[in-house]
Amino acid sequence: MIYFRYMSLHFRSQLQYRASFWLMTFGQFLIPFSVFAGLYLMFERFGQLQGWSFFEAALCFAVIHLAFSLSECFARGFDAFSSLVGGGEFDRLLVRPRSTAVQVLGSRFEFTRFGRILQSAVVLVWAVSSLPVAWTAAKAVTLVLMIACGVLIFTGIYMLAATLCFWTIQGLEVANIFTDGGREMAQYPLNIYQRWVTVFFTFIIPFGCVSYLPLMYILDRVQGPPMLYMLMPLGGAVFVLPCLLVWLVGVRYYRSTGS
Repeated sequence: MIYFRYMSLHFRSQLQYRASFWLMTFGQFLIPFSVFAGLYLMFERFGQLQGWSFFEAALCFAVIHLAFSLSECFARGFDAFSSLVGGGEFDRLLVRPRSTAVQVLGSRFEFTRFGRILQSAVVLVWAVSSLPVAWTAAKAVTLVLMIACGVLIFTGIYMLAATLCFWTIQGLEVANIFTDGGREMAQYPLNIYQRWVTVFFTFIIPFGCVSYLPLMYILDRVQGPPMLYMLMPLGGAVFVLPCLLVWLVGVRYYRSTGS
């Protein structure tokens, strides 16, 4: 697939400066620990949060941060899309016999985000091994779906922000409210927020479908059909479909910058 060829080329190009690459990767590994340290210290001081223990919240934290880091690494092309429009480079993508979405997706990768991915994976393993959960194949699949569909949600938001660039040329910082802000919000269980926040981030931008609700199933706290909670992460896959349709509408009405 052409996407993986793009990935290979970008990875080799970034490794041309190995010392810089590994130092940046190491820095990306250390930086998120300050955020996790804040979570740890909060539970050290108060003991629990709305009935949630430290390791339960840590699992929620790890899932969201791992999904965000994977999206930052492998879907960075949409986040940096304004440079393609502003420089007229998107015109070249239009004349190639490949999907514009795939070409933009493969236009940029941030492999130094491997440091963040590793940090989130360490927290995930620690939380999973420390929780008194009777793990089954169904729960393991649910956990994988939470991460994978979380990646799709962040990618969908990047896609929507990129689509706006067809009219604004420059990217809008307001998109960070839903990417960085969504990550900060969804790293905690949704029931600690007001009801309107929970509703918005469950039915509009379905972060709750890839963190809080399936996590309730994993922790055996569900009140209803377990299968419903298991399938909740698929809300992330559903979310990305209208994002792709909006992107296609934007491509259809795109007018060259003339650069």
